[in-house]
Amino acid sequence: MKRSLVALGLLVLTSTGAPAQQASDTIAPERATGLAAATVVTAKDHMVAAAHPLAAAAGEKVLTDGGSAIDAMVAVQTVLGLVEPQSSGLGGGAFLVYYDAAAKRIVTLDGRETAPMEATPKLFLDENGAPLQFFDAVVGGRSVGTPGTVMLLQEAHNRWGRTPWKDLFAPAERLARDGFAVSPRLAGLIAAEGDRLKTFETTASYFFDAEGAPLKEGAILKNPAYADTLAAIAGGGAAAFYEGPVAEAIVDTVRMAGRNAGVLSLADLANYRVKLRQPVCVPYRALDICGMGPPSSGAIAIGQMLGMLENFDLKALGKDNPESWRLIGDAQRLAFADRERYVADTDFVPAPVKGLLDKAYLGERARLLDGGKALGKEAVTAGKPEWDHAFNVGRDAALELPSTSHFVIVDKDGNVVSMTTTIENGFGARLMTGGFLLNNELTDFSFKTHDDGLPVANRVEPGKRPRSSMSPTIVLKDGRPVLAIGSPGGSQIIGYVAQALIAHIDWGMDVGEIVAMPHLINRFGPYDIEAGTAAEKLAEPLKALGYEVKAGEMNSGLHAIELAADGLKGAADPRREGVAIGK
Repeated sequence: MKRSLVALGLLVLTSTGAPAQQASDTIAPERATGLAAATVVTAKDHMVAAAHPLAAAAGEKVLTDGGSAIDAMVAVQTVLGLVEPQSSGLGGGAFLVYYDAAAKRIVTLDGRETAPMEATPKLFLDENGAPLQFFDAVVGGRSVGTPGTVMLLQEAHNRWGRTPWKDLFAPAERLARDGFAVSPRLAGLIAAEGDRLKTFETTASYFFDAEGAPLKEGAILKNPAYADTLAAIAGGGAAAFYEGPVAEAIVDTVRMAGRNAGVLSLADLANYRVKLRQPVCVPYRALDICGMGPPSSGAIAIGQMLGMLENFDLKALGKDNPESWRLIGDAQRLAFADRERYVADTDFVPAPVKGLLDKAYLGERARLLDGGKALGKEAVTAGKPEWDHAFNVGRDAALELPSTSHFVIVDKDGNVVSMTTTIENGFGARLMTGGFLLNNELTDFSFKTHDDGLPVANRVEPGKRPRSSMSPTIVLKDGRPVLAIGSPGGSQIIGYVAQALIAHIDWGMDVGEIVAMPHLINRFGPYDIEAGTAAEKLAEPLKALGYEVKAGEMNSGLHAIELAADGLKGAADPRREGVAIGK
């Protein structure tokens, strides 16, 4: 991989010639505070909001040339896999929530990774039957699931694409061959990752220089192997990824990863299929909030939170009132209690989705919020939703650490893409082949198989898809999209997206404000608040309500586009380096 160091300023222009929003996720504290609203970009015809300026620009160019939102999606994802490799790429998976303007309906595609057919429920247990430490499970082939992103791109393009498939890979292939400037965020993450990235020679040689130092901001990074992989897929379709030399290299990389080798096979790749899923849509304040169903828990948990909170006047309480955050925090805790017990891949384990979102059930759960103090730990347990049939499961033990990427696209015909895409933990399994990193998605399964004698719904099983918190969302009013939004962030995604929806719908905040507002999230009891932001002003009031409060970094990556009467309004989370671009 040839590299050279140059001073390179990165500037992306909007269609009017004005600089689009530029953001750095890492080391610029003034950008990490979330105190100032993000720049709101406006457009009439089309828009892309994505996590890197080069990816957004590639997608916007496709739209300008007459392509559809799905065409732009292919260009955005393939560039993100090059310039933001730690978060998503060909070696990972994705969920797509899509508004088909011609059919006037929401469609969801599941490109989540699957467990290899040789995987067993004991995959992440040691020789004594105890769960492995997280990074002992992650680094290497053991954690790699069958990638789904490439198949999702093709499936969506087959349904809704206009631009020839092969043309959509040209921007990423050109960048890979010519080189791109390492961004501040990527440089910071390489440096922070350290020795884990040096575990495997191919990965180390890509992210570190000849002296073993991590690549610096501004280094020009070329990736001819990635360009070759893209060229193969452009010419041969997804089959060139799931069969033949690319597939063989993936399997060899996984199965020859030393003491932590995995069990992925050529048959797993050849048999992978994208699933057309039923969207999960829930009513809230005369709107419909639509997202991805299982194996994602995102739309269910957000729907549960909003279903409980609809019983309270958050607008009157306001965003600065500790009482608002008591209600939001404990609603999230109750949703997470249900999530850890009931939600998993419904191709393998039944889940009471209708029961969890039933208005009467959520009204009953909302009554738990009627007090004036934080719920005690004993009160935050899974509820008893109505089941379509009998089933009993235990609580799981899955750890989702934040990485991932999210982007939103609107084309001139009103088609809308909201897609969350991931290789799971930052830099995935730290294994690289064909110029891309492989996922560690299998660690989203529960490491333990049973809880108090009951099987865990989200346990490892051959062919199963691990539960996810990814929450790509489209909001409808009278059947028409008015907002597309989502975020990376592990299990915090649910809180990030729910908070943004509440801020927009109840508190009237615009897209620039909702992607940048300080975060307060409560999944498991302690209240996480974003350090260095106005959220810290609520720390003492929340303690007075009975919460343990923890301040820390909360590195969301919200991207949003509002479809307003006067045009499109987009914004990118200033904590990262994304932009919104439109015309």
